Amino acid sequence: MSHIDTATARALITTDPGVLVVDVRTPSEFESAHIDGAVNLPLDQVDAHLRRIVQDAGGRMVLVCQSGGRAERARKALSEAGLPGVAVLDGGMNAWIASGAPVNRGRPRWPLERQVRLVAGSIVLVSAVTSLWVPAAVFVAAFVGAGLTVAALTDTCAMGMLLAKLPYNRAGEVDVEAAVARLRGPSAP
Repeated sequence: MSHIDTATARALITTDPGVLVVDVRTPSEFESAHIDGAVNLPLDQVDAHLRRIVQDAGGRMVLVCQSGGRAERARKALSEAGLPGVAVLDGGMNAWIASGAPVNRGRPRWPLERQVRLVAGSIVLVSAVTSLWVPAAVFVAAFVGAGLTVAALTDTCAMGMLLAKLPYNRAGEVDVEAAVARLRGPSAP
């Protein structure tokens, strides 16, 4: 089971105390809204601590992000590293919230996908307007359009990865040691 819907995830979390919800969004996205009891371990930290996660994680794990793309990348990496029983919440937090499932809310922040749309749209708009005076500026808009096309085809986003490193998205930095320790379960030392 590599993907589960919201209803199945809710039932699994409710009935199996061994299920661990791991949220791979940025700390600021996690602060905005997250599933009760979830561990925040951003995707870049999953990649950086992959061996430890595989070694320490026991039982079932449900991976969550905003819409499912980052969680799927984390699932693939964990599965390829030898961790079975990892599932992605289809539709991510967007689907969880839309279903009316309970959410712990904090300070509202823009999701990474919305930030990408703002930055990409702004660059294209400014480039298009600037091209009225400097015709070569249209190439900047074309470059951004090409980047968005590649992002859609590969389900990766270089602009999103760059934006994730901004201080705005790093507010409330994750304590990786505590997050990895929680993967060991309640009986961990």
